[in-house]
Amino acid sequence: MARRRKQPSGSHSSSERWLITYADLITLLMIFFVILYAMSKIDSAKYDTLSRALQMQFNDGSSVIPKGTGIMGEAIPGDPKSGDQTQQPPESKTEPNSDPEKEKEKELQNLLKIVQQYIADQHLEEQLSASDTPRGIAIKLNDLFLFDLGKAELKQGAYPVLEKLASLFPTLDTKVSIEGHTDDLPLATGSAYQDNWGLSQARSVSVIRYFVNTAKLDTGTFISSAYADTKPVAPNDSEANRQKNRRVEIVVLRNDQK
Repeated sequence: MARRRKQPSGSHSSSERWLITYADLITLLMIFFVILYAMSKIDSAKYDTLSRALQMQFNDGSSVIPKGTGIMGEAIPGDPKSGDQTQQPPESKTEPNSDPEKEKEKELQNLLKIVQQYIADQHLEEQLSASDTPRGIAIKLNDLFLFDLGKAELKQGAYPVLEKLASLFPTLDTKVSIEGHTDDLPLATGSAYQDNWGLSQARSVSVIRYFVNTAKLDTGTFISSAYADTKPVAPNDSEANRQKNRRVEIVVLRNDQK
């Protein structure tokens, strides 16, 4: 009786190893088509999420693709592994249809509120006032608060107020007129100035020199004006009224004026 030849024990398992490779291939194909199906729906948010997830996977895994690059070899912005630390600029908060005139008016009203609040906080109502005029925001400063009688050199006590105002001007895109005013009385004999025109001009220039030389503001921002006694705010018929007329006005103009 002939004996049947015994098959080797490992031949059956070896002949079926291709099934493992085939199963892996089918699994990968299924994943591939699932990804294609997900990407076929036009949804930029989901697409970006999927894209970044795949890029992170390729970067972190042991892949032949250089780390820090995407699937197509593009650098991932902001990825420390790619060496590209470029940050996306923040979205602009400027209104696309903003009106420059309305923005300017808003700045002027905000300036008025700040100055009025400062006057109240420092109890300077007797020396300063701020109001909205057709020309712009007018800040009136008593002459004796700024200068000695008949002089144009600034007092040290006026510096904190001028410093506060100087901190507000750089944010404004407009001209600032510094205007000197006097009463109608002639100057005393021996005055350094020929008349009230010279005194009012010198006082205007002294305030501008503080803003330009001490506060280091742009010279092109300021306009110097002298009015002597031609624009009184009260009749020159009493000492109290004359005191009101002796002043320096700082006017933040609504429109650029010569």
